[in-house]
Amino acid sequence: MGDNLHFDALVIDGHCDSIGDQLTGERWLGERSETGHLDLPRMREGGVDAQFFACYVPVPYQRHAAVTHAMARLDQLHLLAERHPDQFVLAGRARDIREAKAAGKIAGIPGLEGAEALDGELGVLRQFYRLGIRNLGLAWNFRNAACDGVAESRTGGGLTEFGVQVVQECNQLGILLDVSHLSPAGLQDVLAHSRDPIIASHSNARALCDHPRNLTDEQLLAIAGEGGVIGVTFVNSFLNREEPEKATLDTVIQHVEYMLDLLGDDHVAIGSDFDGCHPPQELDDVTKYPSITRKLQDRGHSEETIRKVLGGNFLRVFEAVCG
Repeated sequence: MGDNLHFDALVIDGHCDSIGDQLTGERWLGERSETGHLDLPRMREGGVDAQFFACYVPVPYQRHAAVTHAMARLDQLHLLAERHPDQFVLAGRARDIREAKAAGKIAGIPGLEGAEALDGELGVLRQFYRLGIRNLGLAWNFRNAACDGVAESRTGGGLTEFGVQVVQECNQLGILLDVSHLSPAGLQDVLAHSRDPIIASHSNARALCDHPRNLTDEQLLAIAGEGGVIGVTFVNSFLNREEPEKATLDTVIQHVEYMLDLLGDDHVAIGSDFDGCHPPQELDDVTKYPSITRKLQDRGHSEETIRKVLGGNFLRVFEAVCG
């Protein structure tokens, strides 16, 4: 019964780094691979209908050639859509996701992970929007022209003046703001300056795992209070900091249930971080996604709640921001 619900539901994953493997030539995401965590054939097998793809800029490129590197990753997403139009489309609006599901295709939502890729220019942000970017993770741990990441938390820094302008421009354009990796002060600043709901695409509950990348109850409640969504992630050290290798599917479910109890069922989702993490063994690639649905059903959660966690909540906030 769980598999029937899983494949009928709209399943949206809030974060992956998989397009980087295609850029390096390690593998082509249109073909099934035995390496990595995610590709189109395995996504169909795992029942994932829509995926946020991060155009992440690795540390060596963050100070030099960040725009170029992000553009190169975005180009790979466009190539995937151009070469597999019968399987994969890029989604700019919620209706694109719904139409892809109805047609048996997978929808890709392009995003930037880190404002380094903007090179301090709002015009670059607008150009990325024109090329399909619909999600902006403001930081990747460190400091950039827009904000301080979580690794800079000692400074107490949040958004810069440019960062405030970026938030406002994202609201104007219809780009979803993502606060995973952002400093605590930065998260507060985004909530203060954004008129739209925001997401933390791949962050867990600090109360269950005391890792700086996880969110406190106060932060979780603040995001939810503005209509936002938090994606529970598979990063094993965000599930069990002391013994990451002991993280399991049950640990993931514990974080989902903790947030459901704290926030209600309108604000919890899944953001795997596939191909950017070491996941639990029982969730070692995207084909294992149905096990989440089965486990939630076995634990007595309603069909309505499960559908919201699997994708309904991300779709709601994506539609509210991007149309």
